[in-house]
Amino acid sequence: MLPTTILIDDAPRCVVRPTDTKDLNRFLRNGKGFLLAERPEGKITHRAATEIEMGKWQSGLALHKAWGGAEEEFFGLPLSD
Repeated sequence: MLPTTILIDDAPRCVVRPTDTKDLNRFLRNGKGFLLAERPEGKITHRAATEIEMGKWQSGLALHKAWGGAEEEFFGLPLSD
């Protein structure tokens, strides 16, 4: 899958690249505490990453690879407001 932005109440929370829909659903289910930390009653949705979000994901991947990490091991990163 391409990088995907996870939104809480339509506000970007993080950008991730799951391997498939099953992986995305598992992340949403298991990451609910992290995702809703600031808005416990928030609504979780997702969409394709924008160009800017894709750039942030690629920068995070580059940093991950710089220390010797493999691309398939890099899942994503949080987005700040």
